[in-house]
Amino acid sequence: MALKPLIRVQREDFDLKTEIATLTEGRQDIGAVVTFTGLCRDEGGSLNALELEHYPGMAEAEMARIAELAIARFSLLGLSAVHRYGKIAPGENIVLVIAAASHRQAAFDGANFVMDFLKTAAPFWKKEHLANGSTGNWVVAKDADDAARDKWLKP
Repeated sequence: MALKPLIRVQREDFDLKTEIATLTEGRQDIGAVVTFTGLCRDEGGSLNALELEHYPGMAEAEMARIAELAIARFSLLGLSAVHRYGKIAPGENIVLVIAAASHRQAAFDGANFVMDFLKTAAPFWKKEHLANGSTGNWVVAKDADDAARDKWLKP
């Protein structure tokens, strides 16, 4: 039976310690756990919040597909991905990826792979709410995000 990643999209915040414990409790085969937590920035004081929207059902399915690719490619022993939606203030958590493996390099690579593909392939959208009270633009994808993803596509 193939390892199934733990995937969630939720409004409420997550707790890093709890998420790691859920993934690793009772496991003695794991030698490395790498975590990535993406936070909302204040963009130099100009941003009051980011409003994240997602395509329900499809976001979870795409996150699971990406996670399953990472598990297979890097022989991960566990993988969790949590992505929040709703209004998120600067300093608050947006996304969490936890990759567990026998060895550190596989865990690092697995976490990086998942984030590079989540940024470009998962159906999430961010709208800026500015500190001056106005609503800003929808955040557009950056070329650097595509380049980070594309490095994994090379043979």
